[in-house]
Parts: sequence; structure tokens; C-alpha cells
Amino acid sequence: MKTLCTARLILRPWTLEDAPDMYDYARTPNVGPAAGWKPHESIEETQQVLRELFLPHDDNFAMQRKDDGRVIGSIGLHEDQSRPKGLPVRMLGYVMNEKDWGQGFMHEGCMAALEYAFAELGVELMTVFHYPWNERSRRVIERLGFRPEGLRRMAGRNYDGRIEDEMAYSMTRSEFFWGRG
Repeated sequence: MKTLCTARLILRPWTLEDAPDMYDYARTPNVGPAAGWKPHESIEETQQVLRELFLPHDDNFAMQRKDDGRVIGSIGLHEDQSRPKGLPVRMLGYVMNEKDWGQGFMHEGCMAALEYAFAELGVELMTVFHYPWNERSRRVIERLGFRPEGLRRMAGRNYDGRIEDEMAYSMTRSEFFWGRG
């Protein structure tokens, strides 16, 4: 995975040394459940998540602030399991420390990740999903320029077993570049 830089962020591969910063946001009740996963209960759990889910794969950026070096979240360019295998489609995923909400970091980081996906990875379609009750995520998605596809009923299972609906959005490569200008 390539390292990307924006005005205020570095998007880079994860390391085990990022565990304390990840734990800082992954333990709070306002972050994980909005993305479907339970808050982390210990730094050891965070280290295990890094080892098993982040480090072996090259589809998830650590989002690091340039000013203080803190990793404040992640941005993923995952395989979209809801589309046929082999298509040039990726699914955007993201999460961020609530201490940094409302400052435009997520938009800034996602725009860089989308440009990388479309310009360098050859992606033709990006998808993104959020739970209908997650208004913060809806605003990020709409501001990024995704187009709504609709409600996917009973589309996901939360960490606690609850079945959730999802709002689905997508964006083509041409929509991304045309929309920028």
C-alpha cells in the first residue's frame, strides 16, 4: 500500500506501534458500534485486531495527523462482498477518533484515498454503506459526492448479533473526476 499525503494527514500502512492510538478511539462507544464492531476492551484486543485484520492486508490506511503524529482513524478500500468477484469495485470504509470529529479530516483523507483508488488502482466503482441512523456518516458520504443506491434491508449483522439495514451509495471513476472539476 502506498503512502498518501494531504495538507494535514498522512495515509500509510498500519504498524503494531499504532495500537495505543487505535485503542484510544476503538474503545469508545461512539465509534465502533457505528461501523458494526464492538468497542475494544483492552490494548491487547487492539493489538490482536491489528495483527489479524490490518497488518496482513493492504487495503486499509492508518490516518495520521501531520501536526502531532497521532493516528486518528482508518480508511479502507476493501473488496465489496456484495458485488461479483473480479470486478474493479472497492468499498470505502472509515472510522475516526471522536476527538477529531467535525474538523474535515475524514473528508480530506477519503478524497485522497478515492483519488488513489480511481487513478492508481484502476477501480471503476466505489461503494459505501452506513446504518440509517448514522447521520454523521451520511453527511461524509454525501459531501464526498457518492450517489444513493437505496436502502438494503437486513443487509448486515452487528457485533452483538442485531440485523441492521444499510443505506447504499456508489460513485464511478468518471463521476469522481468529473465532479471535481
